[in-house]
Amino acid sequence: MDAERWQRLSPLLDALIELDGDARQARLDALREEDPALAAEVEALLALEEDNADFLAEPLVAPPPMAKPDSLIGPYKLDRLLGEGGMGQVWLARRADGLYQRRVALKLLRPGLADPNLRQRFTRERQILARLGHPHIARLLDAGISTDNQPYLALEYVEGEAITDWCRGRDLGIEARIKLFLQVCEAVSHAHANLIVHRDLKPSNILVTPLDEVRLLDFGIAKLLDGSEPGRDHTRTEVRAFTLHYAAPEQIRGEPVTTMTDVYSLGVVLYELLAETKPYRLKRQTDAEWEEAILLADPLKPSATLLREADSDPSRMPALKRRAKEIAGDLDNIVLKALSKRAEHRYASVEAMALDLHRYLEGKPVLARPQSVAYRTHKFVHRHRWVLATAALVVVVMASAMVLVSWQARQALREASRAQALQKFVTGLFEQAGGGAPGPLDVRKLLQAGEQRANRELLPQPLDRAELLGVIARLRIGLGDYREAEALLKTQDAILSGLDDVPDSLRLSSASDYGNTLRLLDRPEECASRMSPMEDTARRLQRALPIQATEFYSVLGRCYRQLRNTKAARLLFQRSLEVRRNSLDESIGAIGVVENRIDLGDLERDASNIPGALQAYRDALAQMQAGGDARHPLGIELQKRLCELERIAGQLAVAERHCHDALALALEVRGPAHPATVDARRQLAAIHVDQGRYAEADKAFRDSHGLLVARLGRQHQDVARNDNSLGIVAWERGDTATALAHIDRALAVLRRQPEAPLYQNVLFNKAMILHDAGRDRAALPLLLQVDGLRVATLGKSHPRNGETARLLGEVRAALGEDASARTDLALAVQLTRNGHGLTHPHTRRAELSLAQFDLARDDPPAPAVLNQLRELAALPKSDTELRKIAWLAEAALALQACREPGLGDGRERLDAVAAEISIAMPEGGVVARTFERERQRCR
Repeated sequence: MDAERWQRLSPLLDALIELDGDARQARLDALREEDPALAAEVEALLALEEDNADFLAEPLVAPPPMAKPDSLIGPYKLDRLLGEGGMGQVWLARRADGLYQRRVALKLLRPGLADPNLRQRFTRERQILARLGHPHIARLLDAGISTDNQPYLALEYVEGEAITDWCRGRDLGIEARIKLFLQVCEAVSHAHANLIVHRDLKPSNILVTPLDEVRLLDFGIAKLLDGSEPGRDHTRTEVRAFTLHYAAPEQIRGEPVTTMTDVYSLGVVLYELLAETKPYRLKRQTDAEWEEAILLADPLKPSATLLREADSDPSRMPALKRRAKEIAGDLDNIVLKALSKRAEHRYASVEAMALDLHRYLEGKPVLARPQSVAYRTHKFVHRHRWVLATAALVVVVMASAMVLVSWQARQALREASRAQALQKFVTGLFEQAGGGAPGPLDVRKLLQAGEQRANRELLPQPLDRAELLGVIARLRIGLGDYREAEALLKTQDAILSGLDDVPDSLRLSSASDYGNTLRLLDRPEECASRMSPMEDTARRLQRALPIQATEFYSVLGRCYRQLRNTKAARLLFQRSLEVRRNSLDESIGAIGVVENRIDLGDLERDASNIPGALQAYRDALAQMQAGGDARHPLGIELQKRLCELERIAGQLAVAERHCHDALALALEVRGPAHPATVDARRQLAAIHVDQGRYAEADKAFRDSHGLLVARLGRQHQDVARNDNSLGIVAWERGDTATALAHIDRALAVLRRQPEAPLYQNVLFNKAMILHDAGRDRAALPLLLQVDGLRVATLGKSHPRNGETARLLGEVRAALGEDASARTDLALAVQLTRNGHGLTHPHTRRAELSLAQFDLARDDPPAPAVLNQLRELAALPKSDTELRKIAWLAEAALALQACREPGLGDGRERLDAVAAEISIAMPEGGVVARTFERERQRCR
């Protein structure tokens, strides 16, 4: 179908689609009498519409081919298409003739539509733009006709976004949007001063550059007021030279266009900037519907549109209601005046519209609103509020001096009444929680009663209710009731999201409490996603609200640490530390700094910098004790961390003392069932495992397991850590099946974070148990997986890789892969010596494995190997781990003596060591079983 035929069919089709059956048939009958062929074509298209609702999804008029990338148009080479419209296309192009280098927006006339009127308009755009020179109008740089008769305009290339997209993407406030719009008004005003009407003002023709500057584009359909338009025909079937959604009623009717046409289009753009939608809500997006709305429908006020959107989108309700409140009144009136159906009822000029917007920004009465005395008075008071406030303050001070005594008496009565009401509320809570029964008060019942009373009595006071729920949630966190705390904080969040005027301190505290609870429930991803959008708010408020801001930074940093985003976590911990150090508020000073030092120490521990982490914890403990806060709950965390790292460093005696101190303080401060107490008991039980006190350790871990599952559920990493501990105890006691069952349960939980050290450690433990049970072929792939993960997360030279290499060497030796085993064992000695030092238990254990390997394969044994074993057998018996290594070295030497009588009486030596082991480790264990196997081989 050719373009001219479609131009006749299109408006008829739009009109008939909107009619019902009888009216449509009557209109078709009338058309058939005038033009039977045209009526037949329309009827055929209507039949297609009934059978296929998207039959107009593709254009019926195929556009003729246009230019392609790398084509030459005059002296310009085309790069890529920027956009196209009714007149043609706009390309990003560059100068290609070598005179100079510059990127331009090259506008080309669409081939196949070059009728005289369109070509005249294209030529006129060149004349128009040559007359315009304004910082907010894209400049004309060049114009001409290519060798293949293609007219072109080279315009300044503007790199920016449509003004509506720019404002929406940056969530600009109302004042900022109006200031951008005023730049548009300046540009249009300049065009009008040059007797030029744009006639196609729309967001895509109004770009904002990265420097927050507006550029007005596309004067291709502008009308010269100082010249005629020969051949211009205002029929409905002509090619539209304007965008329908932004067209004024007179453009739809084909009436003469004036500067007030641009005022109307500017009104549509301003409406879209304020309400983020167009002025008319249509059931069907057809041209006929749009034309009818522009001609007849009254647009809703922008504020009313925002309120309607708020009702349909609860997630944005508070923000939309705030914006609607700001727009209601003056801005509603300014927009509706610009959108008046009759041109004479609009602003007389763009300057008049801009003046009203300036008056709004200055707090003055706007001309679009009736100038009542009350309205003008309100504006005067708002505009001069500081002067009037100062004057009012003087009057108030003078009046206050006269009634001070009376006021003080009333104030005292009011304070007494508030104190009495608070006392009554608290007393009621205690009475309800105690129930009059003898015995100690149940704190959880007290909190439950407080929650119930808050929900019942404070329902009409949502802000007070939200604050009280937050307090109860923090107390629940302190008790370890994380799930109950999460339920309270969900309710608090729902209340706050429905309120407009919430104190910033409450919003920050609420975000921190919620994030901390999610972190403690092992959901760090949710914690980070909820808290990170408020990070800018915390930075903005950190001077005014240092307590809330530093707590926010610390919690978000811990969530990032759990996600192994060390860089982000360190930045937040350091920011919190800086604010706390610089704060004049003593309540966030010393203890807050200790907390941040613990967090930074945790990062050093994660990086396996054990000396650095130990130093950070010791400094924090010394600072806390120097400040007289030795019984502070943070002391529990510090002692626990010191216990853990001293154990890793092989200092079991020192570690045991720290664990005892942590457990004693936790029992005193937190009680037996608190998470901190459970963790301290578990750490002490781990040391008991090292000491061979398996029954005591098993009971501690089993008691902890019930508390952890009840509080955290079975999928929490702390529960998995406890399962791993139970598995190690079962293995030490000789129950391999139970040990592997516990280990597999732990791995099922931890498998979702393979990069986490805990997962790698538990996988290593499974391989160790399988190796001890003689199942080396099953152990080998697990160790290879551990090796790959540790190298990826820690690097090749980390001492933890030495532990992996040692066990790999032992497994490969058991499988007969001697060459690989020797290489692994030598690497284990090298890595542990370099990382841990010569005297560390892990180093000594690697040396023992290498010496045992060489002893079993050298006949006769090398003197250096025997000397190495004698050195290991002489290790001090005061350290539990070194004592175990010494026993195994003694067994190796005694077994060799059994083979070669010249080396001494091996059996007597084995019997003596066996007696020593039975005294030191009456409950046996892996080392005792290993030693007994060697003893039997000697017999």
